Amino acid sequence: MLTILLIPKNGHNSIMKKILLGCIADDFTGATDLANNLVRSGMRVVQTVGVPDGPLDAEVDAVVVSLKSRTIDPQEAAAQSLTALKWLQDQGASQIYFKYCSTFDSTAQGNIGPVTDALMAALGTDFTIATPAFPDAGRTVFKGYLFVGDGLLNESGMQDHPLTPMTDPNLVRVLQAQTKHKVGLLDYKVIAQGRDAIQARITALREEGVGIAIVDAVSNADLMVLGSVFKDLPLVTAGSGVAIGLPANFGIAPNPHSAELPKPNGLKAIVSGSCSRATNLQVADFIARGLPAYALDPLSLMNGEQAIDDVLSWAKPKLANVPVLIYSTAAPDALKRIQDQLGVQQAGEMVEQAMARIAKGLIALGVGQLVVAGGETSGAVVQALGMHQLQIGAQIDPGVPWCAANGIHITLKSGNFGTPDFFTKAFDRIA
Repeated sequence: MLTILLIPKNGHNSIMKKILLGCIADDFTGATDLANNLVRSGMRVVQTVGVPDGPLDAEVDAVVVSLKSRTIDPQEAAAQSLTALKWLQDQGASQIYFKYCSTFDSTAQGNIGPVTDALMAALGTDFTIATPAFPDAGRTVFKGYLFVGDGLLNESGMQDHPLTPMTDPNLVRVLQAQTKHKVGLLDYKVIAQGRDAIQARITALREEGVGIAIVDAVSNADLMVLGSVFKDLPLVTAGSGVAIGLPANFGIAPNPHSAELPKPNGLKAIVSGSCSRATNLQVADFIARGLPAYALDPLSLMNGEQAIDDVLSWAKPKLANVPVLIYSTAAPDALKRIQDQLGVQQAGEMVEQAMARIAKGLIALGVGQLVVAGGETSGAVVQALGMHQLQIGAQIDPGVPWCAANGIHITLKSGNFGTPDFFTKAFDRIA
């Protein structure tokens, strides 16, 4: 069992006491994103990959159980989430937070709706909210529509996602197709009127039979107000943005020491398995700067370990001078050709495992500062490196912090996050 421990500098370890907030995340980078926001807001947080076998040996305020459930069968995703819920309840969690991606990654079948339904039934609640809003990362919800930057979700590149293409920006429609509950909207006109108006609208929605309300939010100020309103909800479902407004409900304030990391050392490298538009731009920026980059052809992985050996042989002489990038990022048309030959699932798994083996090889060559791009890739890399404790550091970009584990500095970047210069800025920031 991999345990990721996130405790501010002035925190302390002891036998774990009752926790305040229990979180379930549907992937690794999303879990770290959420944990980072909670730590930045002053909470002592433990993140686990998978459900622990017993209590954790740490006294903390919140636990984030990270699952790899975003794209698996909806029934299995719900089952894993219920197992996580039971464990969190056993630790005394008084509120549950189901965390999904800020681009609401899902399909017509789920998994946001089925997991939410299962958690609501288990908690005996007839109402919850849903909002992926994270303004710091350019994700806002207005009139129920999800915007990424200045454009709608379906114009952001997410319409070309290989596993969860998002072609409809209307979150009420998207979620209604996945859930048995009636979905309504808590819109910005009400949010702008403040706490009392929001609570009154929630009461009205419940009387109308609404079980899940999509919530508008376009600023951090909105999220802070919403956080206080959501204090008594048994279940909150959201991206990581809402997390900034929850710690204050428990009397917790930001801690300036929570983001301190040991001094970095070692060589620098990036492995990228994401095909998102943001990561494509980051790869292009890195290459445009004249820095060394290796395009890994997924079809070459059919040759087994030889493809991995070729990558590491290429990287070894270059690492001493500059960061190197190994990427499988591809434009949508190229990705489609690869998937047609290998199959969507097989192509994804082959790349994930290849990147994990490459990451292990890079560490063996002396890399001590590693950037990993892509949620599925990040999960495979963290597991392959056997990281048992991960300390959260300062943000590089919203939702993406540097972390430290086993003497290595690592950042796990969601494919959709980060500015075009992220790969070079990451190393400048940690220095």
